[in-house]
Amino acid sequence: MPTAGHYHTLRVNRISDHGLYLADEQGEEVLLPNRYVSMNDKPGDMLEVFVYHDSENRPVATTERPLAAAGQAAFLEVVDKTIHGAFLDWGLPAKHLFLPNRNQQTRMEIGRRYVVFLYTDNLTGRVVASTFLKGFVRNDEITVAPGQQVDILVAQENPLGFRVIVENRHWGMIYRNQIFRPVAVGDRMQAFVMRITDDRRIDLSLQRQGYDEIREAAERLLGLLSENGGTLPLCDDSDPETVRSMTRMSKKTFKRSVGYLLKQGRIVMENGSIRSK
Repeated sequence: MPTAGHYHTLRVNRISDHGLYLADEQGEEVLLPNRYVSMNDKPGDMLEVFVYHDSENRPVATTERPLAAAGQAAFLEVVDKTIHGAFLDWGLPAKHLFLPNRNQQTRMEIGRRYVVFLYTDNLTGRVVASTFLKGFVRNDEITVAPGQQVDILVAQENPLGFRVIVENRHWGMIYRNQIFRPVAVGDRMQAFVMRITDDRRIDLSLQRQGYDEIREAAERLLGLLSENGGTLPLCDDSDPETVRSMTRMSKKTFKRSVGYLLKQGRIVMENGSIRSK
């Protein structure tokens, strides 16, 4: 049987009054209900679907894409509660995601969003969520490398910055003095691995490092100039906070990108401002 909580590419095996029965390579079938069936679907076709359990605990397929699959972290809203646990909106209108009481690290409130990890329960085979992230996110065996672009989910804020989940596997850290744009818990974005320490700490940046960072910052600066009529009231002597608020760059990156563009002859500096040529 295709595993719940995952995407599968399955063959249309047969047609019924209730929809299409899709089969895996072993011939195990799962129903794709009529509401997801196209008039063009026919036996032998291969369809990519997501498999989950319906309200009657039967495995079913859907062509809709949830906000997260098993093995992934997500920032989801609590939409209902019972004596057994909470239910989260994970992007499938036909079925909410169950968060059992035993998997709740804190009291859940309807209408609030929480960072959770999705997994397939070994006993029931159903996809469930947990707020106990440490059971799934570890740094004992690092699978990313310095300079690599990675997917991150912002999980926690602390005085130093933001603790993030890297590639749904590891803990990472973005330090506050490296952040030049708004960041909040629940944000999913791309980041770059700056370093991996001897104690397996992953430090990240939202900007590329080295020459690639300067080239990217320079293109962003040209875009800002274009949006502001070709001129920005900034120069080498501008206050770092002014530079940060206007460009979302550090003063150091700003000066290096300005130097890069001056050498290329694409901007000029005059009267305390930058002007595009």
